Amino acid sequence: MAINTEKNSYTVIFATLMVIVVGTVLAFLASSLSDKIKENERLEKQQNILYAMGINQNKGEGSVKFIPTDQVAGEFSKYIKEQLIIEGDKITKDDQAYLIDLKKQATAAKNGETRKLPLFIGDKEGSEFYIIPMRGKGLWDAIWGFVALDDKMVVQGVYFDHAAETPGLGANIKQRYFMDDFSGESILAGTEYAGIAVAKGNNDPLNKIKDDNEVDALAGATITGNGVSAMISESVKLYKDYLETIRVK
Repeated sequence: MAINTEKNSYTVIFATLMVIVVGTVLAFLASSLSDKIKENERLEKQQNILYAMGINQNKGEGSVKFIPTDQVAGEFSKYIKEQLIIEGDKITKDDQAYLIDLKKQATAAKNGETRKLPLFIGDKEGSEFYIIPMRGKGLWDAIWGFVALDDKMVVQGVYFDHAAETPGLGANIKQRYFMDDFSGESILAGTEYAGIAVAKGNNDPLNKIKDDNEVDALAGATITGNGVSAMISESVKLYKDYLETIRVK
């Protein structure tokens, strides 16, 4: 007997079966690939932290070049000397601190729990770096990154990324020409932890002025830039008490 494909019942049954089949396949793929996904996320975080402290394969003025994934674990162990978790007045060492989920910690803090703040201490050519992870809000979704400081609170490097900023505009926060501008800027304004503003009218497009707590804004990306400014300012303030213990005054 021929199946009447014009009937509504056929459409409903067919759609239901497709949902079940596709859902089953996706669930299987998610389950089978979960370990690989977690491993890739772990390596990506290590790449980003190292990038912020200048451990990368950048050449000239080209694009962003990370340490390759097959080398990054070794380089991470080589350059990151300590990983700390700051919980209020308590500071502990933890080699898995870089895996802490900042979004979950922010939610915990809103619920009145003590926030866990990861911090990484790196050593490059005899110079010590203090790398702070950051998370904020861009135009469309989350933005995040890392800022590497020396003991004078001068930025030695940054790395930014985003979930869904506009291509060619806000998405350019992860371009080298933008990130490189932050190097040499201080997060201090006098003795206050001011962060660094992405300023639309700072009149310093070549970023030669390093004592103004500003970098030049991205064209057409005001809200994303404001999000980066807020993210840096709010993040460094969270770490202020610890930074005061290592800052050269």
